[in-house]
Amino acid sequence: MTVSQAAEELGLETLSPGDGTRELVDVYTSDLLSDVMGNAGDEAVLVTIQAHKNTVAVATLKDSPAIILCNSRPIADDMLEAAADEHIAVYRTAENQFTVSGRLYCLLLQHS
Repeated sequence: MTVSQAAEELGLETLSPGDGTRELVDVYTSDLLSDVMGNAGDEAVLVTIQAHKNTVAVATLKDSPAIILCNSRPIADDMLEAAADEHIAVYRTAENQFTVSGRLYCLLLQHS
């Protein structure tokens, strides 16, 4: 399952399409970017409420295909510009991190 297919299935709002053809292989949920840098697996989709440019920098370090912003967080334009430059998809949802993470976990199980 690609990242864009997962986003569609979850009903996420696409803010920056990135490279939606990348496969959904792992998910990491955290609002502490140092935690993401130290513990997220490579190529993990990042689920967070951190809606700023530094989130894209961390996602780039981890080769993340996508960032999912929860709780309908407002997003800075410079974050979307950085994501576009790095080909990282950015999605938004009104759901909280727990719900999004659980739904993504179920998708990973279905497609493994």
